[in-house]
Amino acid sequence: MFFSYVKIACRNLWRNKGFSAINIFGLTLGIATCLLILLYVQHELSYDRFNKNADRIVRVVFRAKVQGQQLREANVFPPVAKTLLANYPEVEAACRLSNAGTTLLAYGDQAFLEKSLVFADPDVFRIFSFPLERGDAATALSRPNSVVVTRVAAAKYFGKLDPIGKIIEDKTHGIRYTVTGLMDAIPENAHFHFDLFASMANNPDAASASWMSSGYFTYLLLKKGTNAGTLESAFPAMLNRYMGPQILQAMNLSLADFTKNGNQIGLYLQPLADIHLHSDFTNDFEPYGDIRYIYIFSAIALFMLLIACINFMNLSTAGAARRAREVGIRKVMGSGRPQLVAQFLAESILIALAALALSVFLVKAVLPFFNELSGRSLQFDINEQVWLLPALLAIGIVTGLFAGSYPAFFLSAMDPVTVLKGRFTAGKKSRVLRSGLVVFQFSISIVLMICTAVVYRQLSYIQHKKLGYVKDQVLVLPAWQLGSKSAVLRDQLHSDPRVLRISKSDFLPAGPSNSNNFFIYTGEVSAQIKSIRYEVDENYIPTLGMQLAAGRNFEADMPTDSTALIISETAAAALGLGNGQAAIGKMVLHTNNGITERFRVIGVVKDFHFKSLHEKIAPLVMTLTRNSGTLILKTAAINTAELLTSIKAEWTVLDPAIPFSYSFLDDRFAATYRAEENTGKLLVVLAGLTIFVACLGLFGLATFTARQRFKEIGIRKVLGASVGGIVQLLSAEFLRLVLLALVIGAPVAWWAMHTWLEDYEYRTAIPWWIFLWAAAAAAFIAICTVGLQALRAALANPVNSLRNE
Repeated sequence: MFFSYVKIACRNLWRNKGFSAINIFGLTLGIATCLLILLYVQHELSYDRFNKNADRIVRVVFRAKVQGQQLREANVFPPVAKTLLANYPEVEAACRLSNAGTTLLAYGDQAFLEKSLVFADPDVFRIFSFPLERGDAATALSRPNSVVVTRVAAAKYFGKLDPIGKIIEDKTHGIRYTVTGLMDAIPENAHFHFDLFASMANNPDAASASWMSSGYFTYLLLKKGTNAGTLESAFPAMLNRYMGPQILQAMNLSLADFTKNGNQIGLYLQPLADIHLHSDFTNDFEPYGDIRYIYIFSAIALFMLLIACINFMNLSTAGAARRAREVGIRKVMGSGRPQLVAQFLAESILIALAALALSVFLVKAVLPFFNELSGRSLQFDINEQVWLLPALLAIGIVTGLFAGSYPAFFLSAMDPVTVLKGRFTAGKKSRVLRSGLVVFQFSISIVLMICTAVVYRQLSYIQHKKLGYVKDQVLVLPAWQLGSKSAVLRDQLHSDPRVLRISKSDFLPAGPSNSNNFFIYTGEVSAQIKSIRYEVDENYIPTLGMQLAAGRNFEADMPTDSTALIISETAAAALGLGNGQAAIGKMVLHTNNGITERFRVIGVVKDFHFKSLHEKIAPLVMTLTRNSGTLILKTAAINTAELLTSIKAEWTVLDPAIPFSYSFLDDRFAATYRAEENTGKLLVVLAGLTIFVACLGLFGLATFTARQRFKEIGIRKVLGASVGGIVQLLSAEFLRLVLLALVIGAPVAWWAMHTWLEDYEYRTAIPWWIFLWAAAAAAFIAICTVGLQALRAALANPVNSLRNE
């Protein structure tokens, strides 16, 4: 019986090659897109879950509210890990990670600028599932000057030599590390990636007892059965015991007084599996994902598959008249309705499985492009991914059953007497259903068009927004690597006409940068605010093209400027100093370890964006220093490549052992939003595919409608109807459906994008013309899709349609 169903299904598919091709192609695109998104979503949801004890690992994070400012930091104070381990039996193990930044590492006569070195406590290999291929995980980092390297780092520094026991020299920190362990690379789906784990004992600040400075990413392994919320509830008492006395000593302010007037401060526990998709902290190791995009892409996958299935339903029910006599004859010959349902479901499942097979090849072909677009390294390997084969079969069968369910029950319910007499019509209900499904398809398409337009408008807004500083043609050189020779390089660059200005500062408004928290106040110590301190020289503001709202810049020959302060407009407002001019000459205080420093405001710099546009501009102050090692060059917009070659030559002469490196400020800025830009491009592609599949169904439906009304069109032409009139007649119904889809889709799109934009502190508006553009685009797509078939039908010779009458 089954083989009979398959044989008849194949014959019907071949007999209706055009509609079968549309169905299979549409389902292939729908399933392939669904599979790609499924791979992406599965990868995003898998972050950090490879750890054996992922459900028991938490990270300690810091949240506070100071004078209305929200503080969210993923790193905490040096003693937190040791204090929790010693005082709370629920904590089985604790470790800290501290990013070493950019360091100069050397082995033999080879030197590398290393950005993948992290200081770690010994228990890092107990908490995380990073098994060592060589060495003892329990003791590998227990002694100073020890380092564990990944295979990537081992190959980079030692080639094919055995890394164990080899010495790596850290020229930046003056340390000679002995390799005590070898591990595989950290999996891609981890929230941090490092290639060298150095002993935390070599970090001089790690032994600090300060509860006022942060910088340590602290992870806990909780004992089985521990309730993280219960443990977290004990943190206020811990802060009062350990942080309270230090706040009192440093600021002459008790913790109780500090928390008055709405101030809040606290430590919290974040589950490891939540870090990648559910974080909103600053200064984390790597950019986060966003759970909202998971929802969006999952919805697109579902809608894409639904639209492909709807195409199948539409074409099957629209073409019901072609198979009406077949159904009538089968019923007369004794076939029951269950047998007919089984027959039609078998056909739809066969189509779905054929589409599934084609989609597998399509996914394999486009996966490299998809990986480049999404910034991921997704794999499609049935042998390695055991869940993939059951998922494929489930998608194929469920899609076939869903797509074929309504046509199967619709066709099997036909009255044999009616259809054999040739009086069968699809009926009003069938037309209403098809119209409803078309409206659904184009509602989804319109939502995607509007959402894509708004996303790209926001990304363009970010790229072109006035930031308050000039990022173009600004070259950043980490000259601190040259030590005292950096002054020689600076003097040489001063004489180069292609270098317009030079500043020395380790603080940059884009990309990775130094960052100092700086609590300041003007009157009562309880009214102090948190600001960011930039240590700059007198050339910093003009080099970066910043503007002063009032006052003056630092001056090199002004001795009193060592205790002078330039504050931002936001800092002036937060301190209650009024407008820019009113702040000039005011005294600003900073208390640390009981010692109060007094600064006089000499200038107010206009606000500039030194953080992500997701965050509101925070108060910022600038102090004068000449101890920074990073050179910031404003260059002429000509011969950049030649300039870099010249600088590299001068660098090599000064110290050939240190590799030359550089970056451009605009590239550092772009890197901040690269993940969002990739997501925007991915959304455009997925939206385009969804719209294309919707048009594919509309094209098939328009083709059938034109064929069904073939004789009517012939009669109208004989009676004098024009080609334009016939095209308008056939297109008008579909245009009405598209306009109805706009009425439904536009409010949904507005709500979705309004919610999405709320995550940006600085965002574009949703203009009315986007909805008009979406309406015009949808109408144009419908006209092009339907109009082609309508035009072909209108231009046909009416004799061909009337000769058998």
